[in-house]
Amino acid sequence: MSDLARDIEALAGTSVMCIGDLMLDRFVYGSVERISPEAPIPVLRIERRDAMLGGAGNVAANLEALGCQPLFLSVVGDDEAGSEIARRLVEAGLAETCHIVTEPGRQTTEKTRYFANNQQLLRTDRETVSAIATASRDGLLAAARTLMPDVKAVILSDYGKGVLTPDLCQALIALARNAGRPVIVDPKGDDYERYRGATVVTPNRRELGQASGLPVGTDVEIVTAARSLMERHSLDSMVATRSEQGMTVVTTGPDGETRLPAEAREVFDVSGAGDTVVATLGAALGAGVSVVDAARLANLAAGVVVGKVGTAVVRTPELLAALHHQEWTEGEAKMVSLETACERVERWRRQGRRVGFTNGCFDLIHPGHVSLLRQARAACDRLVVGLNSDDSVRRLKGDTRPVQSETSRATVLASLRPVDLVVVFSEETPLTLIQALRPDVLIKGADYRLDQVVGADLVQSYGGHVVLADLSAGHSTTATIARMQR
Repeated sequence: MSDLARDIEALAGTSVMCIGDLMLDRFVYGSVERISPEAPIPVLRIERRDAMLGGAGNVAANLEALGCQPLFLSVVGDDEAGSEIARRLVEAGLAETCHIVTEPGRQTTEKTRYFANNQQLLRTDRETVSAIATASRDGLLAAARTLMPDVKAVILSDYGKGVLTPDLCQALIALARNAGRPVIVDPKGDDYERYRGATVVTPNRRELGQASGLPVGTDVEIVTAARSLMERHSLDSMVATRSEQGMTVVTTGPDGETRLPAEAREVFDVSGAGDTVVATLGAALGAGVSVVDAARLANLAAGVVVGKVGTAVVRTPELLAALHHQEWTEGEAKMVSLETACERVERWRRQGRRVGFTNGCFDLIHPGHVSLLRQARAACDRLVVGLNSDDSVRRLKGDTRPVQSETSRATVLASLRPVDLVVVFSEETPLTLIQALRPDVLIKGADYRLDQVVGADLVQSYGGHVVLADLSAGHSTTATIARMQR
């Protein structure tokens, strides 16, 4: 199982507090067959209606779908939409773990979207866009203070409808940080001072440009704008969502900058994708996952949810399926020719990356192989693995080997997270690969002496170094085959 798969499983049972603007999303579906004689507009023949929790409610629904324990705090009006939300909370299994304040005279935010033939025609909004009353704010803060010891992370889902006032944001962030809980913010507007001290803020490209006042057209500009806001408002990290271009993760820690390509295979509806991102981030950070890996999971989840209709949620099996598809696709991309490997290595060097190299037959990959690869990756920034071809293995091991073809072995190797590239070679030794790639680090198992490592003298001659990795005792492909034969 990959590390990200373990991270997905770790989400189950994580308690996450979500506070923000709660909405009712209505959907009206039908067909259009003619234009109105009264005006040049389509006539929608209504066939069915649906409604679901929107805004921060969709964040809570996504948390529940991921197997988390959401604790949901918000404000609604004393109206029909507020009553409908109460019923929907019961249906979603959230009623017992939420604290909803009803504010007299407030209009609950209600968005109605009209669809025909899988296309959205129109959206109408009914809402109050003003700060919640002092009594409502005090009620939310008191509930948050009571629940804080029981949660692992806090999400602020700000849609600019008045629930997350500046003073409430600051009080909640201080409360969470004093308790050692990460705070994840889905922001609105250009006043990020209200989010001062948050752990992660997740603006989209337009919001990032608006809040920073800087251009955000290129990768470099996005990072510059993100760092400007982080420094200005004491933010630990930022995950900038970039629609079809994926995400950019900027941190103050050792990971620095990470760009994640979009994972969507088919985009049907982007409604609520931001809710899915912030919910997955919050759940993962609450489960102890790093910011970058949490963003990887959120990116996967976003790729799943945009393939659904409306403000949908992502469930754990769907997230695991998306991960497996990604790992298979990435694995295929990692299997390259020596010429392509040289181009990639040169690009990594220009980025200041230390390139490592190891090699082997890797027939019937076992825990010893995995340990070697993990140690190899820990010694460098990017790891290239030279894989003996089938003919090469036969010459080294005999006519009964390999058990698996070079394509099968390369596919399994490429699916492993420590491996960045796999290059198949037909010679008995990888010296030609080492001469071409000129790795900064050469890694072999500690069953070799330094003078037995092919290419060691070459690597050392230009200032590289050799690492002899510890062996994991009791694991051998030859021994495994012998046991199978017995």
